[in-house]
Amino acid sequence: MKILISTGIYPPQIGGPAQYAKNLREVLEKKGHKIFLTTFNLERYLPTGVRHLYFFIKIIPRVVLSHGAFIFDTYSIGFPTVLACKIFSRKSVIRTGGDFLWEQYVERTRKKVLLRNFYETEKGNFSRKEKIIFTITRWTLHNTSHVIFSTEWQRDIFIRAYKIDKEKTSIVENFYGPKEQASQGTSKVFIASTRNLVWKNLDMLRKIFGSTRAKHSDIELFTENVSFSVFMKKMKECYAVVLVSLGDISPNMILDAIRNNKPFICTREVGIYERIKDAGMFVDPLNETEIQSALENILTKEGYARAEEKVKTFNFTHTWDEISSEFMNIFSLL
Repeated sequence: MKILISTGIYPPQIGGPAQYAKNLREVLEKKGHKIFLTTFNLERYLPTGVRHLYFFIKIIPRVVLSHGAFIFDTYSIGFPTVLACKIFSRKSVIRTGGDFLWEQYVERTRKKVLLRNFYETEKGNFSRKEKIIFTITRWTLHNTSHVIFSTEWQRDIFIRAYKIDKEKTSIVENFYGPKEQASQGTSKVFIASTRNLVWKNLDMLRKIFGSTRAKHSDIELFTENVSFSVFMKKMKECYAVVLVSLGDISPNMILDAIRNNKPFICTREVGIYERIKDAGMFVDPLNETEIQSALENILTKEGYARAEEKVKTFNFTHTWDEISSEFMNIFSLL
């Protein structure tokens, strides 16, 4: 098959969709498929609308040459790619990541609204731009051939918000790799690398670490957004991982922690909770006291041992080979 992979980011850029697109591309090519890759370059510097038009024109030749597209976005590259596929009668499959509209809204308003509540409580407060994003996203989700979610949690949110036909959706879980060797951290460094956005809740996390240092002066919070190779080196050497965002679908940082047997504290507002609930510690991201209590617990010898045992007993795997097969099975049935 000739498949177009359409993604806004791709390595060396950092981010879950970039790594996902890269790994899926490599496995599909090994299986003999011809993969066309299209990603943002100049588009990053163009205003909304112009960016969509430029990308639409750019991908037309590859859409025409392909049997269809795998799309890693619902708006910026999702809309122009689905439009091109529709015009030229090609299949289009969107694989959702996060929620672009929710992220934009929380960043604009600085309001800490949970993703699961967002469409029910905030829709009446959308700006003109956010109403346009919602309308375009709804059109894109309704006009794509199929939508792949990584969790039932996000699928339920999107079906209610965008009135999607459940029959044109599927679940393909994220990558769960085999366990890897990682060293015991010699210093108490907590990995929390992420973009400095409101919904990532780093301000609360930094505040909690600041007060906890009064009792534990040796702890360190690492939040830099570094390259994947540097990040994995840090991960293998860290004490634990912490993620307290207001809503994460299938966070790669937590999956990387599990793969490296690193104890973790994770937001309860996470799409993969049912899959990983026995592997770590979970907290209400809006409850400062609860987060601090979890942090102090994992800093004790007994608490750390319990957390380490939890993550070590998790052995579920979901390989890129399995993921690529699930994608192609869905694609073949369209």
